[in-house]
Amino acid sequence: MTGGVSGLWASYRMRLKRRRLLLRSIRSRRQLTEVTDRTEAIRPGQVLAFTVLRNEVQRLPFFLEHYRRLGVGHFLMVANDCTDGSIEYLSDQPDVSLWTSDASYKSARFGVDWLTWLQFRHGHGAWCLTVDVDEILIYPHHEDRDLVALTQHLDRVGAQALGALMLDLYPKGPLGSDTVDVDGNPIDALPWFDAQPYRAVRQQPMQNLWLQGGARERVFFPKNPSRGPTLNKLPLVKWSRRFAYANSTHTILPPRLNMEWAGPPAVSGKDQLSGVLLHTKFLPSVIARSEEEKARREHFGQPDQFDAYYDAVGEAPDLWHADSCRYENWQQLEKLGLMSSGDWT
Repeated sequence: MTGGVSGLWASYRMRLKRRRLLLRSIRSRRQLTEVTDRTEAIRPGQVLAFTVLRNEVQRLPFFLEHYRRLGVGHFLMVANDCTDGSIEYLSDQPDVSLWTSDASYKSARFGVDWLTWLQFRHGHGAWCLTVDVDEILIYPHHEDRDLVALTQHLDRVGAQALGALMLDLYPKGPLGSDTVDVDGNPIDALPWFDAQPYRAVRQQPMQNLWLQGGARERVFFPKNPSRGPTLNKLPLVKWSRRFAYANSTHTILPPRLNMEWAGPPAVSGKDQLSGVLLHTKFLPSVIARSEEEKARREHFGQPDQFDAYYDAVGEAPDLWHADSCRYENWQQLEKLGLMSSGDWT
């Protein structure tokens, strides 16, 4: 009886939390200024992409090219305090609806409130992809099966989300020592990754996965791995106005959605369709950006605890080591147990 009452109470608290998140996202709409709203062009069945960015004009050409190639039908984007031409660039893109905000990124739950409002307003009933500009989603057969085909398969099997490991890519040599074309593929500059080790636990009461490990933990948090980044994400979700991300795309409410993915096969032992978000944070600009973000104090809930991390990035370490793997393709990642085709053969 006690367990039953405890479970009901936890469920009630999660419903309240979800409603609070939805309410604050609806209020956050006042922080958004419309630049160009082309959402009337959205058609049923299209996959929609949602993104918050700040000064990413270098990455935007490849980002848009990659996701257009994957089959994204429309991009809904929020430019936060941009000064580098990102707004002007995105304003000219016919498949982009753009809003700006000068409000605090941190106070908007690192932009999640703004995107939750846009998903509430425009994403209900659609498959919604929520990614950062430095995240490149790949999944089994992505070269010849687009996101429409993928989401049709997910609909057929009754899935409501696709899970993905965020895989840090890095160069060989000190950070900041290489160059990359403005419009180029960042993977060309960041071809290395850690194949192992990764670990995961399931947390209560939200039933969210907590997946850690990889290069950033190895290099920047060796003595305190619990401070390492969370690497599990649910970036692709069949959206409903009742849904809300609770912690970036790492955790979502209602809690049952977090059970849609058990983690990569190397960790979970389960052969479940999943993807990988290739994380291209460590382009040559990362040192200057880390110095700027340390000063802005907008990226962590307790920024003082991460000053040492920013300082370590600024020292331009070499993330490469003898066990680093050079990225080849999705088949390689599947063989390493970092993603899976599951029943989508």
